[in-house]
Amino acid sequence: MERKELRNGYTTGTCAAAAAKAAAVFVLTGNVPENVHISLPSGETCCFHPEAGAGEYEGYFRVQKDAGDDPDVTDGVWVYGAAVPVTREQFEELKVKGSGYWMEDTPFLYLTGERGIGIVTKPGLSCPVGHCAVNPVPRGMILGAVDQACRQAAFEGFLEIRIAIPEGVSLAEKTFNPKLGIEGGISVLGTTGIVKPMSEDALKETIRLEIHMQAAAGKRILLMAPGNYGESFLNSDLGAPVGKAVLCSNFVQTAVKFAVNEGIQQLLFAGHIGKLIKVAAGVGNTHSRFGDGRMEEMALLADQALTQRKYGSWCVELDQESIQALCSQILRANTTDEALGLLMDTGAAGQVLHLAAEKAKRHMQSWSGGKLTVEAAVFSTAHQIVGMTDQLAAYLALWKSQEGYI
Repeated sequence: MERKELRNGYTTGTCAAAAAKAAAVFVLTGNVPENVHISLPSGETCCFHPEAGAGEYEGYFRVQKDAGDDPDVTDGVWVYGAAVPVTREQFEELKVKGSGYWMEDTPFLYLTGERGIGIVTKPGLSCPVGHCAVNPVPRGMILGAVDQACRQAAFEGFLEIRIAIPEGVSLAEKTFNPKLGIEGGISVLGTTGIVKPMSEDALKETIRLEIHMQAAAGKRILLMAPGNYGESFLNSDLGAPVGKAVLCSNFVQTAVKFAVNEGIQQLLFAGHIGKLIKVAAGVGNTHSRFGDGRMEEMALLADQALTQRKYGSWCVELDQESIQALCSQILRANTTDEALGLLMDTGAAGQVLHLAAEKAKRHMQSWSGGKLTVEAAVFSTAHQIVGMTDQLAAYLALWKSQEGYI
């Protein structure tokens, strides 16, 4: 079957630039523009067909975001822009007291974020605390687009450019913004002006940014989990509030390197055996396309637990033939939880999880080049069993102290 080519879309910043430029054309010429052209950072040009706003947004122009085939939470939202003439005195006051932005390249324009645009409350982002969450590239695109309209109309006065995304207030709860310290709305993002669907780079950048935010806040010990299962375990079993852990998805090795680059010194990592068994095998990206090997690693750990009998009191005694028969059954299992079920009768299931946690720890420390010390927890919700590295409880106490919980 021929593979379908995924369709690109436009970033929120590109849409905001189009809406703002249309508003400026109308204010400066009295003409309602049928279309506006926006220059992208790549040098390409795109065309939009803005609509005039109505009701509360009369005087604004709006563009509906099309994110292409990317599952973007903002796909389909209306992005509004207005251009408001102001006096020199008003402009200077905005520069001093406003929560928006002024740029030397466009010295007579001031950009303000209105309803649905979040306000930054924590340091470490691309926007200063107390200012609206419009990132540098979109700022330049919006103000640059309006500046084009000003030049074409030979306008020499001052304008306040207002951007609003009314749906952003509710959409913000579906994003990382509250966790990152952006309140009241979404961010206006984009580095190329184009949305490329299913971008792994974008997900990695989100992980990097979250680690950077924690480091910027002075954190030196970090909680991390692949996803919601790990986060829930940290909450229910270890008492860490939901929302405190960095969720690294499949990118475990990448996240470890991000942590090292940000000066993090200690890592407490928790994950379901289905993910962590791959890390225990030395796999840095746990996505299935990078291989499986889960049952092979489970069988190896079972053999080690029952043959080497480290912490042997945890296990019933089996002869070598019985151990090999059990490992053969594990290799035929469909899931790690099924394999653990086979181990429950031997008494070795907990020890297998313990060994998995120890091996995952060693690999993560190796990926860090020895610059990060790691403690790990591996669990199975189906069997209500946990394996932990030896110093995990001590790390958890350190983390709680760092966060002010003890």
